[in-house]
Amino acid sequence: MTLEDAAKLMEWGKSSLQRIEKGMNQKIRIRDLDGLIEIYAIDDDRAAGLRGLAQQAAEKSWWHEFGDVIPANFNVYIGLESAAQSLTSYQPDLVPGLLQTTDYARVLARNAYPNDTEHDIAGRVRLKMGRQRKITRHTKPAFLHVVLAETVLRRVIGGPAVMAAQLRHLADASSRPNITVRLLPLSAGCPTGEQVGPFIILEFGTDSRGAPEEPTIVYSEGFTSDMYSEKLSIVERYTHAWQSLQRFAG
Repeated sequence: MTLEDAAKLMEWGKSSLQRIEKGMNQKIRIRDLDGLIEIYAIDDDRAAGLRGLAQQAAEKSWWHEFGDVIPANFNVYIGLESAAQSLTSYQPDLVPGLLQTTDYARVLARNAYPNDTEHDIAGRVRLKMGRQRKITRHTKPAFLHVVLAETVLRRVIGGPAVMAAQLRHLADASSRPNITVRLLPLSAGCPTGEQVGPFIILEFGTDSRGAPEEPTIVYSEGFTSDMYSEKLSIVERYTHAWQSLQRFAG
């Protein structure tokens, strides 16, 4: 369906639909979104996710609570990750998904979803492995900068053989020019002066004038909910935390 076809069905001008597709509108009315959902024949789960996002669109910082306004299977983070050109991450407990081996990821998936079938587990692992092409592709791979707490290396996931392969994978990945992996030793204490959970700072590149194409976003994953923020004060605070952690990392 062309832009002209869809705009005609919505009884809009072409430019109005184009502004929405390019993300130039601050928000979208639910009734307009419902019209687009019908025209594009979007399935119910994805439609529910889109409506939830539309409700949150006026907020610069918001919590994505699984199973509430946005369904758990509508993964907002994966969409942001796929568009980002640079990811800066601190992980205090686990190897980040972009650097996990298949066996490491499978153990975590089985623990997190004990009622899943083997087919479901395999699908979760394939999704995670597919995301890694973003940093391993030959053409314009994204940049990934990670600080791992020493606990990540000492926490045994899946047994010695799985961990040995995972550690080798980390070493190999860090040899890529677009990836840095640094270790925050236990002897470093608490560089930030307060507890900081896992977080990722996502940056989306600049346009021809050097201006950011999209605002920088901080993503922090919680046990029951996720936080996304583009508020400058929050982005700056996490950036300062990253800088403190990196200074003490080897």
